[in-house]
Parts: sequence; structure tokens; C-alpha cells
Amino acid sequence: MAVSIASWPWERMGNYKYALYLPLVFEAYRATVPLRQNVCLHILIVTVLRVGVYQMWQMASRFLPLVEGLRIWPQGLSYRQVDREYDCDNPQLLQALLLHAGYKCFGLFENMPFWSTKGLIVILMLHVGPAEMFYYLIHRALHRPYFFNKYHKLHHESVSPEPSTAGVSSFLEQIWMSMVVGIAIVGSAVLGGASLFNLYTYLLIFECLRCYGHSGIEIIPASLFKTFPYLRYLLYTPSYHALHHACQDSNYCLFIPLYDYIGNTLNSRTKAFHVESRNHVTARVPDFIFLLHPVDFTSALHAWFLFRAYASRPYTLNIFLLPFVPLVVVAAFAFLIWGKVFRSWNYYIRNNYLQVWTVPRFGFMYFLPLARNNINSLIEKAILDADNIGVKVFSLAALNKNEALNGGGSLFVTKYPNLRIRVCHGNTLTAAVIIKEIPVHVKEVFLTGATSKLGRAIALYLCRMQIRVLMLTASRKRFEAIAAEAPPNVRNNLVQVTKYQAGMSCKVNIFSSNSSLFEGN
Repeated sequence: MAVSIASWPWERMGNYKYALYLPLVFEAYRATVPLRQNVCLHILIVTVLRVGVYQMWQMASRFLPLVEGLRIWPQGLSYRQVDREYDCDNPQLLQALLLHAGYKCFGLFENMPFWSTKGLIVILMLHVGPAEMFYYLIHRALHRPYFFNKYHKLHHESVSPEPSTAGVSSFLEQIWMSMVVGIAIVGSAVLGGASLFNLYTYLLIFECLRCYGHSGIEIIPASLFKTFPYLRYLLYTPSYHALHHACQDSNYCLFIPLYDYIGNTLNSRTKAFHVESRNHVTARVPDFIFLLHPVDFTSALHAWFLFRAYASRPYTLNIFLLPFVPLVVVAAFAFLIWGKVFRSWNYYIRNNYLQVWTVPRFGFMYFLPLARNNINSLIEKAILDADNIGVKVFSLAALNKNEALNGGGSLFVTKYPNLRIRVCHGNTLTAAVIIKEIPVHVKEVFLTGATSKLGRAIALYLCRMQIRVLMLTASRKRFEAIAAEAPPNVRNNLVQVTKYQAGMSCKVNIFSSNSSLFEGN
């Protein structure tokens, strides 16, 4: 089946598409010319740097402590958008292949000097003039119904743009985008002004501005345009492009809004929306906070604000991540000195706003005696901060709820009895769901897994509600330990049983996943 011009030629190759770089690698390795004249090597290096620009912008735009309060749209990303943007590096591959073809077929970029003043002026004029105008006209045409539905709709399916969105589009679009880049790059080479500095600088600035416009964070202060009003015609902003994604009938320019003014396609809300994006107070209080911590050095590299491609997939040890492990080790020990709990992720479920906060401590640190008080102080401060801003529920995850560390959170609840926030963890949440499902008229229940964390919480709650709990366990010692935690006046509601037949007469049976008749002595 022929590949349409909307889809990428290497779409079905998956990660094997990177084999298309091999001819470039081979030629760069075999070249006998001086390093400055090794065109294939420079194409590879500038491509790697362009991908690096994407990576840095991606990390910055997702790191909440850095961008909180600057986000243009409050909603988080959908999983569909993350999956759709997995191959956002396709444009870099395409343009590397086109640069290589230009070099092989026409001898472009041969014998380039490092610097060319003439080339710098030419490339700037070619971009501001024909390149920007060509992009404006093509982009405006792409929003005609026929072209939009067949070629441009994919790009606009990302409701909350982020830097990777800049690289998500149809093959035809990127051919046109490569022509825009080629007007300046190839044009300066044809006119005799090509240089290494111009090649690197133009491609990297081009990539940086593309990521900046799709970043979803408004970093340009409104006061800048008040001080320099004419700058508004020469520099677009993320809010300018966010309006384009929202309205789709205006703000078509690449980097220079001048052509929108000339073509009368500037969105009337552009100026006001920029001010709103910088001055709005979004800080909606989260309904729920989930407090976690990195497990080990390799899993930490799957954090959602680091490597997008790995964060969007289940954790597996990947050989390409191993070179970054030493950096994580250094960061881990830096966290011991300066680390504080930080907001690492936010998302919406229906109309509920949830945030993930992270304790900057790795799993092994929770078992160091000297670290216990420090970790508890971090958790305690996080709970108090959440309580002060009005969060409803605070859930402790992984080792943050370790019984040996803080009694599953009871340490903080006991220390601060007037907390408005509900401190819980996975077991208590599960227990709450189970208890809520029990009919109000029930007076007796049969409980398996009775001495597990989950079973213990259910048993103690139900006995306080004057419900008789038949606890299935062979361990008298564990049963008595749980019974001792119950208030004396309701302790008799806890009854040890050792056979399943004891629950035959009960209308409500609760089977814990941790249940076992013989749970030890």
C-alpha cells in the first residue's frame, strides 16, 4: 500500500528509522577532509543539538516549580497527546536527510568558512522577508477546510501545546517547513554567504523559537511591549500561538507577527490575552495530593519532566539511559543537603484537580537511621503546607507511609490533631471504599486478611461503629495486637475465627487481597 503524502515514509519503521542516519555517519567517519569541511559531521552535530534544544525546552516546560503560575492553559496533557507526539523528532531527521542530499547533489556547504558577515546579513534578510512570508501564506492555506482536514488537523489535536507539539505534523507540512528553512540556509549558500556559524546559529535559533512558541508557558513580561511597542511586530509569544491553537482562524505567522498585521489576520485578543497570561492567578487549590519519592537511580530517569519518550512508557531499564545515571547519583546527594518537597506533576480527573508532590529522597535512604527524622520533617512540612492552602486529601505513597518511619502517617495526625486535611495512603483509601460499600443496617461482617494493613484498618473502624467483626486469622498474637488498639468499650466486637465456615451466616464478607488463613505465629 502506497504511503500517502500525509504520513511519514518511515512511519512503520518505528525506532529503526534512525538507521537512515547511517549513511551520514559512515561518510562523516570516512571523510579525509579537515574537520571544518566535514559537512556530514556538522549535519549530524547540529541535528543532535537541535534535538537537545527540544529536550531542554521539554524539561523546562514540564517542571512545575519552574513554570507554575506561567502556564497559559491550566489543564494537563492527555495520554493521547503524549502518545501522538512520540515521534516529534521526525522533522530533524527529514531536514538532516535533505541537507545531506543538497550536499551530495549540488555541493552545497563545501569549503564553508567559520564566519561570514555577508552570510549573516543575507540569512537574516532571507528569513525576515521571503521565508516568513512563505510560511505565512502556506500556513494560512493549511487552514482551508480541505488542507486542514487532510494535513494540518493532526497538529491542532494537541489542545495544550508543549515543545514536542512543534514536531508533530504531516509529512507534507514538514516538506513545506523544510522549504522555509531552506530559503535561508540554501539561499545564503547560493549567494555565497554560507558559514559554519550561520548554519549552526540559524538552525538552533529556529528550533529554539519553535519550542518557545509551543511551550505553553508565557515567559515574556507584558511590560516589555509597553517599553518597546514596536517589538510586538517582530517577536511572537507563546500566548500569541496558544490563541492560534484555540481559535484556528488567526495568528498564522512563524516568528514575526508583522505579516498578521499586514494580512489582517491578527487575533483581536492577542494583546489582552498576553497580559492575562502573565497576570492571571491560576493557583486553583488541588483537591488531592499524592506524595511519592524516586525509587532508585534508574527509575528516576523516567520522571515525567525528564525524558518524554521514556516517561510515557512503563519502566524498563534502558541502555540509552545509563550514561545519565552518574548525574542522578550526584543529584541524589545534592538533594540530601538542599532538597525540599516539590510539585512534580498535575492533572485532572473529571473536575478534580490532582497534584503529585515528590520527596527528593531515594528508596534506600528511607532505611538509613540518620535519615528518618529528616524525611519525616519533609513529609510533615508538606502536609502542613497542603493544609494551609486548603487541600482536602493528602495521600502518602510508597515508603512515605512506612510503618517503621511514621506509622503510616499516624505520627503527623497525632502531632497535629486539628488538621483539616485528610492524611491517608493506598491502604486507608481502599479501606474507605470498602467500608463505604457496607450497608448501614449490617451488624456483623466476616473479614479475611484480617491482620494485614488493610484488614487491620477495616476491623478497627468497623468495631468502633458497633459492628461485630469475625477476623479470620490463625495468629492469636497478631489478633491480640490489633484488638489492643481498639477502644476498651468496643474491643469485644473483634472476634478471632480460624475457619471459613465461621462466616457462613454473615451477609457481608470482605476478602482482602492479602488474606491467608495461616498468617504466621
